[in-house]
Amino acid sequence: MGWTMTDVSESDFAVVVYQEDDEVWEAELLPAKLVEDLHGLIPALRQQPPSRVGTFGLVAVGDDFFIILRVQGPTTRLFLSDVTAAVDWPLAQQVLTYLDLPVPDDEDLDQVLPVGDMSIFVDLGLDEMELGALAGDLDLYPDEVLSSIAGRLGFGQPFQRALDAAIG
Repeated sequence: MGWTMTDVSESDFAVVVYQEDDEVWEAELLPAKLVEDLHGLIPALRQQPPSRVGTFGLVAVGDDFFIILRVQGPTTRLFLSDVTAAVDWPLAQQVLTYLDLPVPDDEDLDQVLPVGDMSIFVDLGLDEMELGALAGDLDLYPDEVLSSIAGRLGFGQPFQRALDAAIG
């Protein structure tokens, strides 16, 4: 495997989204070091108040890819916007390991493909096709895709406030 990128940049962020009393959405910026650590992200999400929809982690790594986590009770669901990111980024590698998927070979690096739970938000009205289309839109940066998802799911304003705190 080639070199790996590990420095957290100013455009990297991790935001936790949860509901207070199963109705009011809240979003908070997580520590920057969690952008590199899946095994730190999951416990950070579990620290939020439990709700019927679970807790979400929305993570962007530069202009390259994003990860969505959803923790509900003992279950953790993951979505990675681009499997090829695992060649260069430790966090994407950790997601593939968690999903028990191999890191792609060099000959498989010619197209951007999402992996993981495509139905992660189906119960909230965002189907697999729409999530796949958003993840595959090369004209959008990861923060823009995550903002669009947040808006469609009803927590756009709290997410944007957290995002503004992260990248201004």
